[in-house]
Amino acid sequence: MALDGLSHMLQPAGGLMLGLGALAGGWWLFTPGGPSRAPRRGTGLADWIARCEALIPQFSALEGHAGGEEARRSQLAQLEQERLSPEFLLALVGVASPWQAEADRPGTLAAALRGRHPLRLQVGEPLGSRPADWTWSAGPAAADALLFSVATPLMASELRWLESVPPGQPVWLLASARPGDSGDEQRDRQADGEGEAIEAARADLQRQWPAADPQRLLFWDGEPASLPDALAPLREWLAREAPLLRSRTARRRLEALHGHWQADLERLRQRAWQQLQRRTQWVVAAGVLVTPLPSLDLLVLAAANGLMLKEMARLWDCPWSGEQLKAAATELARAALVQGVVEWSSQALAAAVKLHGATWLVGGAMQALSAAYLTRVVGRAMADVLALSAGVSEPDLARIRLEAPLLVARAAEQERLDWAGFIGQARPWLEQQLATAAR
Repeated sequence: MALDGLSHMLQPAGGLMLGLGALAGGWWLFTPGGPSRAPRRGTGLADWIARCEALIPQFSALEGHAGGEEARRSQLAQLEQERLSPEFLLALVGVASPWQAEADRPGTLAAALRGRHPLRLQVGEPLGSRPADWTWSAGPAAADALLFSVATPLMASELRWLESVPPGQPVWLLASARPGDSGDEQRDRQADGEGEAIEAARADLQRQWPAADPQRLLFWDGEPASLPDALAPLREWLAREAPLLRSRTARRRLEALHGHWQADLERLRQRAWQQLQRRTQWVVAAGVLVTPLPSLDLLVLAAANGLMLKEMARLWDCPWSGEQLKAAATELARAALVQGVVEWSSQALAAAVKLHGATWLVGGAMQALSAAYLTRVVGRAMADVLALSAGVSEPDLARIRLEAPLLVARAAEQERLDWAGFIGQARPWLEQQLATAAR
């Protein structure tokens, strides 16, 4: 009865159209295409602003509403306002900051750094020694530079905070006397060999934190009177670099915002992609089920369904043409065949037959489900390609060809981890197909 039903599905009014659709998608994929090239991308402020602005409509399209558009445009406007401010923002930070003990210390520090450029000193609460995620708060992260107050030797928490400084943000270390030393004791030690003591302390700091810039290590004995001398290198650096640092900070902040928005968009895209993946794999499986041919080529054609790729390009706002999408997916499909994705899925399905009985795998079902699984693997790898190529107007086929084995291997491993879920989806789908065929 079940086999008769499968024969019925071959009728024009049945599932034959799905089979033709899968073949058409595969034929579209493997039609020869022309060469492509990747354009150069600008890195100036205007370029990053344009990229951020281009992401905002994509959120509205994926979220189904424009509620977040105003908030995101407000974030961009705030960054622009910060960029236009003439003040240089220096954040004084530390796990156990010595200025917290005396109210006049911030004023003393600001006076010691005063120069021809306006300076705003930001003094916050001491950093936590055991935070949940070691993420810098918005205030210090927005500063043009950090002045990190430490006491040698560095504590583990200080090292962890230093390692999590936002990329590209300048950081200076101000090392004070060791805990328990008075200013007199520190001066007595330095009187015996001030230069040697500082160089020894500098070497200790660099051993603990190899990424430290030797030119940005400052040493202070804890006395207000000596603070201007200790900060002299920083004061000179500010006088020289302040104008350029304002624009560098703006670009760094825009890059960070763009990265956060891209990550948020990727989460939304992955949710939508999972729905598309489930829908497409069963369309492909149905097409193979009604046209069971012992050909691996058919599996590749079905897996690389043209309609799925076009929908994925829409999800990732990818401007690639159909020919370019086709060329990129071809490389992934070839890599999937070379790595034996079809053979592995067939063997795993055969094991599933032994575990669950042969009643739910009949006729061309084995091939159909293998095609569905191959669709999942190639589709997931293609999603990675589109995510990595965000903002690129044309695919770099040479790079995709080089990276295809790794992308497919990673996609196949991720899908194998969810093999039980795939089998769970496959059983009711096949039962539905057989029920339809029996009517």
